Amino acid sequence: MLQPGLMMDRPLLISDVIEHGAAQFGDVEVVSRETHGPLFRYTYAQCAARSRKLAHALKSLGLEAGSAVGSIAWNNHRHLEAYFAVSGSGMVMHTCNPRLQAQQLIYIINHAEDAVMLFDATFAPLVKGIAAHCPKVKAWVCLSDVANMAAVEGVSNVLCYEELIAPHSEQFDWPQFDERTGAALCYTSGTTGNPKGALYSHRAIVLNAMSGCLPGILSLSPRDTVLPVVPMFHINAWCIPYAAPIGGSRLVLPGPRLDGASLYELMETERVTVSAGVPTIWLGLMQHVEQHGLRFSSMRRTAVGGSAMPASLIAKFADDYGVEVRHGWGMTETTAATTMSCLTPRDLELSPAQQHATIARQGKSVFGAEIKIVDEAGATLPRDGVSQGELMVRGQWIVTGYYKGDRSPLVDGWFPTGDIATIDAHGVMQIRDRAKDVIKTGGEWISSIDLESAAMGHPAVAMAAVIGVKHPKWDERPLLFIVRKPGKAVEREEILAFLTERVAKWWVPDDVVFLDALPVGGTGKVQKGDLRKQYGGVFS
Repeated sequence: MLQPGLMMDRPLLISDVIEHGAAQFGDVEVVSRETHGPLFRYTYAQCAARSRKLAHALKSLGLEAGSAVGSIAWNNHRHLEAYFAVSGSGMVMHTCNPRLQAQQLIYIINHAEDAVMLFDATFAPLVKGIAAHCPKVKAWVCLSDVANMAAVEGVSNVLCYEELIAPHSEQFDWPQFDERTGAALCYTSGTTGNPKGALYSHRAIVLNAMSGCLPGILSLSPRDTVLPVVPMFHINAWCIPYAAPIGGSRLVLPGPRLDGASLYELMETERVTVSAGVPTIWLGLMQHVEQHGLRFSSMRRTAVGGSAMPASLIAKFADDYGVEVRHGWGMTETTAATTMSCLTPRDLELSPAQQHATIARQGKSVFGAEIKIVDEAGATLPRDGVSQGELMVRGQWIVTGYYKGDRSPLVDGWFPTGDIATIDAHGVMQIRDRAKDVIKTGGEWISSIDLESAAMGHPAVAMAAVIGVKHPKWDERPLLFIVRKPGKAVEREEILAFLTERVAKWWVPDDVVFLDALPVGGTGKVQKGDLRKQYGGVFS
């Protein structure tokens, strides 16, 4: 007979995260770049106090447990307070991606039944265009003080955040409830059909945030200053706003200025040691650093995800600037990171080039999540680093279904990701491509990700993308898109010759298209669907 453990059973709740930060790291700074420009500084203790004031304010607006509160906002201190006040009160924090099309925003606000919408003043024009189409929203709250409310004139039912919370007490008794209660809601980018909602539980978020503090993941501790460049409207900024107060790390929020110059200046002035974001962010940062002959004085490591980061860029960060890159993988449906690359003692015996190639993979699964790959019939494939199949995932922070969805996406308890991957004998996973992006030529597969990474190794290439174009003989053939670095010259023949030395001959693209910029979506990913619409005809 199994013996029950004699341990307390306390729920894992988001309110406990900020109260832990306030109690144990109450004097640790949160630095926020305001939407209107200057830096704002306060502590975790002050953040907790203002979160409690907001919790009171939301109740005064008639909201109850289970109500949804939306946000259209950058990474800043008021948005952070909402993270804790909304979920801590038993309500659902619904972060909306402002880069979505207006019709998609209207859809998700109405689908989530947001009762209150929080928004930054910079998004006032967007709010003016959608407010009339969101009838269930009782009030629109501008995340601002009175002095910066002028931008929202013309929007009805607008409240000022600072005036809203001002009269309320800094004391609030956070309710206790089941840790499986919904805490935060995030919608997919909706590239096909309407966006779908992932409703994260308190348990999922807290467990994932705790894992982010582990040495092999983000390794957040009181010795670190972390800057999440990944937006708080994109999968909860990969749970970093929750992980930082758990680990006691100083937290720097970058606001709306995410260009290379602004990020570098913030990293240097605030002595940032850890950061996280998508590859396009790091491309812009590296271009700024190289063009101006700059160095990083405090940065030690950065996490990257969302899409593949080329090994050449990983090498530049590591070899030229001493910044360790850790490549992770996750998606809206997995709360945050589910795998992470981190060099092991065995990896440290490899050459630098081999180490960079290892980091370019998406790494080992985080404890709390399991991964496998399957063939088209659903049979599990071997972990040999060669066999390719669809990546499947299950674990403590993986969705079981979509919000208000009518059927579960799970297959025998596993979530099918739509990614094609390999897993080697050491458990290291590598995304080979999205199932919809892999190029099938003559019965064989070509990885668009591997081709893009190879092209990015050319010193004149700033960005690269590859799509499959229909071909009368080979089914599909790769077409390469290149964005040149400023002031650099490179032509078709040079790029193709460069690739001939680095990939199999039959992988070499049939043609190269040079663009001033690649189409990038709301989460920083290249929109290959847009490229296919314009260029995906038939190769002659």
